[in-house]
Amino acid sequence: MNTGQRLKPAKKNDELLKAIFEDNFPDFLRFMYAEAEDIFDLDRGLTFMDKELLEIIPDRDRKKGKRIADLLVKVFLKDGREKWILVHTEIEGGSDDRFSHRIFEYHYRILDRYRVPVETIVVFTGSRSQRRSDEYRYKVFRTSFEFRYLSYQIFDHQESELLAMDNIFAYIVLACQKALDENKLPEEELAEERSTIARALIETNKYSKDRIMSFLVFLKSFLFIRDKDLNSNFDKYIYQVTGGTIQMGVIETIKRQEREKVQLEERAKAEAEKLAEKREIALEFKKMGLPLADIAKGTGLTVEEIEKL
Repeated sequence: MNTGQRLKPAKKNDELLKAIFEDNFPDFLRFMYAEAEDIFDLDRGLTFMDKELLEIIPDRDRKKGKRIADLLVKVFLKDGREKWILVHTEIEGGSDDRFSHRIFEYHYRILDRYRVPVETIVVFTGSRSQRRSDEYRYKVFRTSFEFRYLSYQIFDHQESELLAMDNIFAYIVLACQKALDENKLPEEELAEERSTIARALIETNKYSKDRIMSFLVFLKSFLFIRDKDLNSNFDKYIYQVTGGTIQMGVIETIKRQEREKVQLEERAKAEAEKLAEKREIALEFKKMGLPLADIAKGTGLTVEEIEKL
């Protein structure tokens, strides 16, 4: 079997990761915090704040032509307070010398704009040798500053530990580990690894059919195999181990729904970028002393919006 470069699916790995993080965010919190059930009131739901993050960090999607799977999520604590969580996923790299400063900048911008507590988590998905950090600090003479954040690297846990966790996010981490070997292993071996992860999830017997289906679609795309026979065998395997309750033939329908969802998200993102550009122009005109009514007419913003800038 050829182990050369495989044709990748249209969706980039970082986009897949962002989607699977969103789908399983409560379990992500349970994975990162042993006391999650005592801290977070997950029954009150989550609010994903992509628009707010885009307004604060408009260039975050552009890093050497790649997206970065950042998430900003509002959660409720058991004591009734709101807390915002910034999750930054550093995709296969993390060797930027300014990385920790960049994370501090993200954190501060959110804090400065919204005046809310922010918990920052960084997930590194590179190799075992990936450079990682969990703090940003500087010192001049008598002025010093230290910023610490939660840092996790996908090889902080061994495969046996992840398989024993009964947490769907542990299987996402394991998929990230295996993805690094994607072009190093024969496809038959990678297919076996993929089936092992799928079986571990199904055997937990704690997730709904929809959650399992969503994860399997992610897994099949993330650990990408070109061989049609191996993919067909995987589909048959899923059908067998689930007693026929899940048929991977519905993948095409789900992928079509995902494409439609992505199109809607892209339109929303374009609108947010356009609004941010209008606000930037309006702010410049405001600094120049132009009448607010004229600025409103030229930008399409309301006078009230311009007054808040």
